[in-house]
Amino acid sequence: MSESDDDVASRLLMVNGMVIYDEPRPLASHALMAQEEEEEVPVQAPIISQYNHQIRPLLDAIDRLRLLNVMKEGIQLPTIVVVGDQSSGKSSVLESLAGISLPRSQGICTRVPLIMRLQSHQDPTPELHLEYSGKKVPVEESHIEAAINLATDEIAGHGKGISNTPLTLVVKKDGVPDLTMVDLPGITRVPVHGQPENIYEQIRDIIMEYITPEESIILNVLSATVDFSTCESIRMSQLVDKAGQRTLAVVTKSDRAPEEIFEKVSADDVSIGLGYVCVRNRIGDESYEDARRKEARLFQTNPHLSRIDKSMVGVPVLAQKLVEIQERIIGRCLPVMVKNISEKLNASVSELEKLPKALTSVADAMTAFMRIIGAAKESLRKLLLRGEFDEFPDDHDKHGTARLVEMLNHFSDDLHKCDQSDPTKDFLMEEIKVLEDAKGIGLPNFLPRNAFLRILQRKVDQISAIPTEFAEKIWDYIDKVVTSVMMRHSEVYYQIKASTKRGAHNLIEKMREQSMKRVKEIVQMEKMTDYTCNPDYTVEWKNLMTQQDTFVRTVKEALNGYHGTTKVSLEGFGVIEVEHLRQYPNVLQQAFDLKMRMTAYWKIVVKRLVDSMALHLQYSVHNLVNNEIVKELMGPDGGGIERMLVESPAISGKREKLKKSIKLLKESNDVVAKIMDRIYGYDD
Repeated sequence: MSESDDDVASRLLMVNGMVIYDEPRPLASHALMAQEEEEEVPVQAPIISQYNHQIRPLLDAIDRLRLLNVMKEGIQLPTIVVVGDQSSGKSSVLESLAGISLPRSQGICTRVPLIMRLQSHQDPTPELHLEYSGKKVPVEESHIEAAINLATDEIAGHGKGISNTPLTLVVKKDGVPDLTMVDLPGITRVPVHGQPENIYEQIRDIIMEYITPEESIILNVLSATVDFSTCESIRMSQLVDKAGQRTLAVVTKSDRAPEEIFEKVSADDVSIGLGYVCVRNRIGDESYEDARRKEARLFQTNPHLSRIDKSMVGVPVLAQKLVEIQERIIGRCLPVMVKNISEKLNASVSELEKLPKALTSVADAMTAFMRIIGAAKESLRKLLLRGEFDEFPDDHDKHGTARLVEMLNHFSDDLHKCDQSDPTKDFLMEEIKVLEDAKGIGLPNFLPRNAFLRILQRKVDQISAIPTEFAEKIWDYIDKVVTSVMMRHSEVYYQIKASTKRGAHNLIEKMREQSMKRVKEIVQMEKMTDYTCNPDYTVEWKNLMTQQDTFVRTVKEALNGYHGTTKVSLEGFGVIEVEHLRQYPNVLQQAFDLKMRMTAYWKIVVKRLVDSMALHLQYSVHNLVNNEIVKELMGPDGGGIERMLVESPAISGKREKLKKSIKLLKESNDVVAKIMDRIYGYDD
């Protein structure tokens, strides 16, 4: 722009007490300009928005929700968050918007989140007050700096430390825009004297907490005198808003570095999605009216700054943009907030209803106790008898029927794989020795029964540890499942958890003792006599005996060297070494017969042991779940019932927390319901 009278400049107009820019026009003369400069026009700081009558009810609703602290329930509120590096000019921007003086100092002047609630106020007398620590403190405009400093000291302590506890400043003043903003401490990396060493980390954590929610609009204050890409506030905002869709940048101190501003805001190297607004900071003791006039003149007359579009310069433009953005974000978030509050309220009510009823009498306690036992019995029936795992779908260790079958199969495998069950090991030697010992005066070729019993008893003794070990494993597993289920169903009554756990363990130990006695009896019965009515024994023995003649003949031939080997193949047994039988040719037939009888009968014994253990296991679990558990836990004196009358501190605390949460959410629900009704009323 040249300096001639024909040059184009913009004039200042006053609308509703705010300075705005009109279209450029030719300057008639220097005298006319001087006359306009001398006119006393009352300038309020900074605007009254045409949106105020619409946005005010929405802002009141959001502020009410913020006052209720609904955020602690996980409900995020739409918020304009002001961030910037230290000395970026944040305070000056906020002062210009609010028309008041804020604390200034070397270093951090904002030591707590400052929630600024600006409200357009028709009364010419401003009303200001602070809200913190449950107090509402009226403040004179001339004393606002001192009042904020005192409140900050009370919240964050004296010195230069910071706190995440917010301080609210309410400004009701003619001419201010209806805005609510949160001013956060300026970012500094190097602590000064009196500041904690981790001051940067503390400030970063506070800022990230506020700017991370998608409902937050980031007002990033940047000094025109620095490279935007090096600003720490830009780096932080880009971490949560990479595309800049939630970020609006305010460029301060435009008069100090006007040469590069146009290129900076045009290039947008730091991705500011909501655009830039360039402003001039108030200097010294300038009044807000003078500051706005000088700002307007600066952006009209400076050859560099005048190149910037008028929609991107001036505090009035900033205020207007913030109001419009605020209205959009509230409008977008409100339906989601209504839904979230409603869902959270319903969930809290449902959770409260699921808590155990507070017990006030022995009858109530007895009813609750029986309900616990009934629920536990049903869970155990599902897990250990019916094979229903809906209560523990992912906890496979508690899928009782499946685990019990696995252990039973392992038991069966252990019996069959036992070395003493290997029929080829020292083939016929045990039978020969027993027959030799059982010799007596009598008819030849008769098998002595005591020989069979001696072999049977020895074999049973050799595997007798396997059933008892199996029973121990079974009861260890049942103990774990029963204890876990009982604890789960009694967890809300901490008073009886210990006695319930002890009672469940005692019951299992008693059942274990009875079971072990029965298992030993089962094993002993197999030693007492050789009996079975199972026809498989006779069939198996006859099949095996068809090989007797061939075996005896083949063994004699092998031992005489006819086959060149001392190994004989026997169906059902495999290849057998027979060299050791050379000395016993006269008892081979009897030994073979005894071996085949024992082989056939041992299969019956092993199967019978597995079957007996399975039936005993099933019977014991059934008896445990349906009968013994009630007797043991109830006891003759109903122990533990009276203790249930004293509610667990954890449950009591949870109940009170849920009640407070429900009260807060109901109030919040009423707030959003009223504003939604009002919106629908506008639509009608």
